[in-house]
Amino acid sequence: MASALSARLLAAGIRIEHEFAAGDLGKLVLIHGIQNARDYGFNAVHEAYCARIAGDYLIDGGGARGRFWLAKRGDDVVGSVLIIETPDNRAQLRILFVDDAVRGLGLGRWLVEDAVRYCREAGFDALFLWTVEGLERALAVYRAVGFELAETKHNDDWGRRSTELRYELTFKAMPAR
Repeated sequence: MASALSARLLAAGIRIEHEFAAGDLGKLVLIHGIQNARDYGFNAVHEAYCARIAGDYLIDGGGARGRFWLAKRGDDVVGSVLIIETPDNRAQLRILFVDDAVRGLGLGRWLVEDAVRYCREAGFDALFLWTVEGLERALAVYRAVGFELAETKHNDDWGRRSTELRYELTFKAMPAR
């Protein structure tokens, strides 16, 4: 962590773990589901979708270079990001989340920056993510670290019509396909 950010997160009692303890998955899904329903109007289908992503990660490990960051304060899960290895030497950023209780500390930015740093060091050619229109804080962070909009599509499954956005960050020159 950058020293100033590290001090701010540490002062707030936040630590980063790379192993799930018993109950962490449930806590992550619970706060993610409640907060996204409140903030964005997403329904239980979206919560189940996120639970599947995190559960699959725990079962499959996200590939040989998969990694996750679980932000905790005491026993509470307050943030997360997952990196899943995908074909063609790419990675996918999943389940970026920061709980309302710790927003404004720079945790989301730190999680994204550290995940990007990890992907560069792990030798991935590119990192991509899917998000939805309207998550302005997350979109600002993604753009600030160099992600560029690559695709859009509509989704009607999460309780309201959403425009999904696919962003990509290329680390190396990609061969023509």
